[in-house]
Amino acid sequence: MTSEVRLRPVRDDDLPAFFAHGQDPQANWMAAFGPKDPADRAAFDAHWARIRADPRIVPRTVTVGGEVVGHVVAFPVGELTEVSYWIDPGRWGRGHATAALGALLRELPQRPVHARAAKDNAASLAVLRKCGFVVVGEDSGYAESRGTEVEEFVLEMSVWSDDRAGG
Repeated sequence: MTSEVRLRPVRDDDLPAFFAHGQDPQANWMAAFGPKDPADRAAFDAHWARIRADPRIVPRTVTVGGEVVGHVVAFPVGELTEVSYWIDPGRWGRGHATAALGALLRELPQRPVHARAAKDNAASLAVLRKCGFVVVGEDSGYAESRGTEVEEFVLEMSVWSDDRAGG
């Protein structure tokens, strides 16, 4: 049930769950633009230390019934704000990503907000569209998880409406 989805600030004891969620090969392939080696715990810890130390970044732990099921993050890219999320692959298809992203968007005062997704990541594109994002461009980049160049959509959400994403 998506009504149980809650966000809270990231705590140290959330990181082992985040790391475990990131070990799924299918999830890494779908996300495309992830770490070079998802199993490198030192790189993972350094990445999260940078995220949590930067006051411009808004990282949130996603919980369902008190259990950590993923994270959502808003971060600056130049003058823009982008969002990203990762939900435990064992929890896919239950609306958690849509509810979590919607909750994060309600926290953010700035508009527009941007996101990126591999063109073939239909599930992520569906989440973003449910939250009001529309495709505004295309890009490509080398994806470590796939070992090749991957095309992606650039999306934008300009106006938030609480009737989206379980609001």
